[in-house]
Amino acid sequence: MDKVKLMNRTDRKYWFNKDLLPGLLESVKDDYYVLELDGKRSLPYVSTYYDTTENRMYYEHHRGKLNRFKIRKRRYESSGISFLEIKFKNNKGRTIKTRIPAEYDTKDFDETEHSFIAANSPFDTSELNCAIKNGFDRITLVSKNMNERCTIDQKLSYYKNRKSFKLKKLIIVEVKTEGNSHSVMIDQLNKLHIRPSGFSKYCIGRSIIEPELKSNRFKIIHRQIEKKINITINQETTTA
Repeated sequence: MDKVKLMNRTDRKYWFNKDLLPGLLESVKDDYYVLELDGKRSLPYVSTYYDTTENRMYYEHHRGKLNRFKIRKRRYESSGISFLEIKFKNNKGRTIKTRIPAEYDTKDFDETEHSFIAANSPFDTSELNCAIKNGFDRITLVSKNMNERCTIDQKLSYYKNRKSFKLKKLIIVEVKTEGNSHSVMIDQLNKLHIRPSGFSKYCIGRSIIEPELKSNRFKIIHRQIEKKINITINQETTTA
């Protein structure tokens, strides 16, 4: 894993019904290593995303702005390790991620986190609030050529205030490479007629759980999700 951190990379996302996952994994098993921890290969993650009161990061993505940011804390549940992460998507389509160790459950940012955010983004911690939380299970594959990492996320769920919803049948595959190197995973996805399609866990989650937000750009994805996994999104949202 240390050899394929790919903190400066090209990302391609694919998403589909979980019924296709077993066949996909079977077709790529000879070309990838799988991350295993304590005998488990599907590992739970939780994330907290931050945004300004005006939802600047959400709306910049909604407008299709280039050179945009996401700020989150993420905890790897199996190991208990947490990071504060900044993702920057530049105008060349590359994702640059920076991160530092952080306490996940603390409400406020400490001085180190404040300095990190100030140095790596145009935001100040004083303007950031918890925007949404999510959880999912992840399988991580590493190409035996050591030039690619694939993450396979499932059991996606979202939480904000007393609202929650789950996309139990949705699979999100992200293929992460340093450039345009050949990918067996992409070859097999193409054979299944699964094409790359943008999917921001942060923005899709907020656009569903907060229908009052402007979300025209994401409603097309809502309809595609409903079709692929045979649900009605507004019936999935529950209030505690």
